[in-house]
Amino acid sequence: MIHLHVLLVDDDADTRRTVKAALGLDPFFTVRDCASGAQAPTAAVAWRPDLILLDVSMPDRGGPALVRRLRGDKRTAPIPVVFLTALAKLAERRRFTALGAAGVITQPFDPLTSAAEVRRFVAVEGILSPVREGFMQRLRADADALAAWRAQLTRTPTQAAVTRIGEIAHSLAGAGGVYGFAGITCASAALSAAVERHLAGRAKPVDVERALNRLLERISA
Repeated sequence: MIHLHVLLVDDDADTRRTVKAALGLDPFFTVRDCASGAQAPTAAVAWRPDLILLDVSMPDRGGPALVRRLRGDKRTAPIPVVFLTALAKLAERRRFTALGAAGVITQPFDPLTSAAEVRRFVAVEGILSPVREGFMQRLRADADALAAWRAQLTRTPTQAAVTRIGEIAHSLAGAGGVYGFAGITCASAALSAAVERHLAGRAKPVDVERALNRLLERISA
């Protein structure tokens, strides 16, 4: 089963425990948490989550500033952000959406309904749900193909192998986000970029292999 990776960013330890426990009841989610806004960009680049749950008010870096930082980095720009806030007024919700948030979840977080609420922001849970299994099958097939090309790349690096890896990565970079897997989009885009640099003579085969390993790890995690 492919899991949806959620990065929770909140400076309050009790909130983090509550949200992680609530989402942990749903096998679709894999959750990691981050205790400060300052740590969040590094965590997002390293883990490439599919969705970020973000507290609006944090002492070191508030939600709005963090969203701008994430949107300004091509490595994290595709990842949707959902604000966690006690401010439920319509004007505030509109302001958060205007900042680039995918939506708002009002705190306090209800453990009984939270997983369903988070699922509302996942593309495969909406109109795309009937074709979700088709994408999962395609993802598994692409992962198998990439693993086979990786084996050839390790034995004897060829331009044909690198080119085919780049083609698969480019295609996945477009499809992953459509189906709600922004983390796969980010990892695929990074691999596609590594391939382009290699073909232009600006990167070594090992750079492609590292990016490929990260994508395969992201798919199988």
